[in-house]
Amino acid sequence: MKIILDTNFLLVPMQFKVDIFLEIERIVHEKYELYVLDKTVDELNRLALNRNKKVKDRDAAKLAIKIAVAKGVKTIKTTSDKYADDLIVEIADKNTVVATNDIDLRRRVRNKGAKTILMRKKAFLVLSE
Repeated sequence: MKIILDTNFLLVPMQFKVDIFLEIERIVHEKYELYVLDKTVDELNRLALNRNKKVKDRDAAKLAIKIAVAKGVKTIKTTSDKYADDLIVEIADKNTVVATNDIDLRRRVRNKGAKTILMRKKAFLVLSE
């Protein structure tokens, strides 16, 4: 199973003090691999370096990058100029789980048959069909 982590989802550990990797392990009961799009990494890098953003947001982006590297999250290379969300929707299928808190993205990938992982009560993750 392929689990694609969205940008906003990677910010959860710093923003809400939730270990998304332990939570994914807790709720997914089959073999899986974690992925991010190269555009997601680019977005995190831009956020980490943006002096117009709050320090805590920049720090959350820096931590997200470090954690993703440390956890061995694989990067999906893209060649399109489309937004990351649109590319995630294109990639999504019944063998894909998209981890995101974005309501619109969740709806779009579920319409393609993909499952989603989302945060509930700012404390834990759930797997949604």
